[in-house]
Amino acid sequence: MTREALSSRFRGFETTIFAEMTKLALEHDAVNLSQGFPDFPGPSFLKDAATAAIAADKNQYARPRGELPLVDAVSRSYEKRHGLVYDPLNEVCVFSGATEGILCALLGLVEPGDEVILFEPYYDSYRACTSIAGGTARFVTLHRPDFRWDSSELRAAFSDRTRLVIVNTPHNPTGRVLSRDELGEVAELCCKHDALCLADEVYDRLIFEGEHVCIATLPGMKERTVCLNSTGKTFSLTGWKIGYAAGPADLIGAMATAHQYATFAVATPFQHAMVQALGADHHYFDQYLDEYCERRDFLLGALRAAGMETQAPEGTYFALGDISSLGWDDDVEFCRFLVETVGIAAVPPSVFYAQSDEGRSLVRFAFCKEIATLEEAAKRLQSHSLKRP
Repeated sequence: MTREALSSRFRGFETTIFAEMTKLALEHDAVNLSQGFPDFPGPSFLKDAATAAIAADKNQYARPRGELPLVDAVSRSYEKRHGLVYDPLNEVCVFSGATEGILCALLGLVEPGDEVILFEPYYDSYRACTSIAGGTARFVTLHRPDFRWDSSELRAAFSDRTRLVIVNTPHNPTGRVLSRDELGEVAELCCKHDALCLADEVYDRLIFEGEHVCIATLPGMKERTVCLNSTGKTFSLTGWKIGYAAGPADLIGAMATAHQYATFAVATPFQHAMVQALGADHHYFDQYLDEYCERRDFLLGALRAAGMETQAPEGTYFALGDISSLGWDDDVEFCRFLVETVGIAAVPPSVFYAQSDEGRSLVRFAFCKEIATLEEAAKRLQSHSLKRP
């Protein structure tokens, strides 16, 4: 057989950087600060709820758009937190994690040749899913040192060919929390060019500075925005893969059409358990934020002691370290050195850029780990020189 097996839409996206770095972490017995999954237990009340749902025989195919108790809980959450009213039957859909939601949004809403605006550095699924859907990516760079876009570049990216813009706040990997004014500028351009918006808000409960503004609450945006979220990040149960979206019935319907042929339905008992997650009281979220603030500050101190310049992330559980003062100008080369020599796995952010090289002197570290894990990472950083040999 002479034809290449992999279709062209997947070429260049064969292996994610997260899978590659986790593989290296296992090979070198490294502390894995690359992939964003917690290494500590999720809440007992949710694990107990899942066990109870299994025992109660909630084990067959779920309603494709989501079990009724969960879509009701999602609808109530948006109304309580943002004043947004969504019909749970027609304007909410449950996905196998937010990542499937991203794919279904691109497949369901974007025609081949449509333009999709991505802010770089971007979560890698955005670009891959745009390619799979046949869309054309347009990039707007969040420029260092404070990771803000240039308004002229943003405006130049929009045109009458723009179908969708993906807005991620709090932002992975920079940790930025986009301001109301920044989101207002995006909203203005979406309305002007009749573009849709996919609002990726999976870290909306993890904000250290500023406030989370849901772009769907801005003038003219509810009817053109799909809000995407996930219980995995907020409740430290990423393996359950319970994501959800809320938005206008026609947009959610388009995504649900793609969803029914991709996964059809999502794990039933975990959906029932996550009803309790969305109804958790403020004490859970207060403790969640306090514990992550401690982890963030510990990691920042360790990176700075190792000679990296860092900015405290405003949100998410990722921190960027600047390695230029250590003599490195290639983040991929540094990350290989870090995992092979120091025994710490991290992610080179240049893989999240398409048109700028601003990520080559940065490294992304995940601090969704036990303090003991971060202490071991700090110990390894202290015992090695990170300066380029």
